[in-house]
Amino acid sequence: MEPITSIADLQAIAKRRVPKMFYDYADTGSWTQDTYRDNEAAFQRQKLRQRVAVNIDNRSLKSTIIGEEVSMPVAMAPVGLTGMQHADGEILAAQAAEEFGIPFTLTTMSICSIEDVAEHTNKPFWFQLYVMRDRGFSEALMQRAHAANCSALCLTLDLQVLGQRHLDIKNGLSTPPKPSLKVLLDLATKPRWGLKMLGTKRHQFGNIHGHVKGVEDMSSLAEWTNSQFDPTLDWSSVEWVKKHWNRKLILKGINDVDDAKIAAEIGADAIIVSNHGGRQLDGALASYDVLRDIVDAVGDKIEVHMDGGVRSGQDVFKAVAMGAKSAFIGRSYIYGLGALGKPGVTKALEIIRKELDVTMGLCGETDINKVGRHNLVL
Repeated sequence: MEPITSIADLQAIAKRRVPKMFYDYADTGSWTQDTYRDNEAAFQRQKLRQRVAVNIDNRSLKSTIIGEEVSMPVAMAPVGLTGMQHADGEILAAQAAEEFGIPFTLTTMSICSIEDVAEHTNKPFWFQLYVMRDRGFSEALMQRAHAANCSALCLTLDLQVLGQRHLDIKNGLSTPPKPSLKVLLDLATKPRWGLKMLGTKRHQFGNIHGHVKGVEDMSSLAEWTNSQFDPTLDWSSVEWVKKHWNRKLILKGINDVDDAKIAAEIGADAIIVSNHGGRQLDGALASYDVLRDIVDAVGDKIEVHMDGGVRSGQDVFKAVAMGAKSAFIGRSYIYGLGALGKPGVTKALEIIRKELDVTMGLCGETDINKVGRHNLVL
């Protein structure tokens, strides 16, 4: 195997090794996928100021996110079905993040449960909440996250209805895969994935299965899940969540200045500028393109983070320079997980760290906390 030098290298391996329906699930956007593509293109459009003859010895990437010390200003975003990219995927990714010194965010729609991840890690992780129509279930999720010592709750606001992702429909996405001829033929070409999956008991939505009355099999679970995303979710719902969660609260899915202002006023600890990785409103602004205006509007009142299109350490540098406290990565670590399991996640983080460190040095900076718009061509 040739040396792995970029996230794109990990992506290519993951595409070969992960069943098509799960690879496509992670690597797709909604409708035309315009916003999905533009998230990456926005970073490519941003140019950097190269500085020379500066002492760049002893560089430091250490920072903080909502008061937690991190080895670099990067966090792992919540990604649904991570445990279908690789057996026990959420556990492995959380372990890699912990060892690397950055936060891991477990999604409501994970394969490994909150309790699974807590049992296999030593430090607190974060939990991402989807508020369901069944508020009792949502409240129980928060109680479970609290009992698991999750240090922050990441409330996603931009999934009241599901944006259509054409490939998921065409592929017949299901967890676990339905044994159609098309699926079986694909699985036959992914023996490494299949053997790992045979070795784990975790094949369903771990946070839901066994925790909802009347949901006993995969068909009823799928039906319940599809009916539970709540179109009534509004700012009063955020207030409701705050009453049931007494630790750090992050609001994810802010992609407009007006919404950022409300989020800051409502008393959250941080926001994540995000368009759900281009998986919801196709045609929305790229996260990076709206970041500057949001930072200018509320950056002195609340921590501003971002996700969407982050595929390199240089993207992280640009996000931080524009005013984000950190960049959240999703697909970048998912490619590593699908390619090589836990070592692949670690490799993805190493790639991003090296790119971030080198970029910072070539821009004439030695402390990530002093990086700013003076490093960008504006």
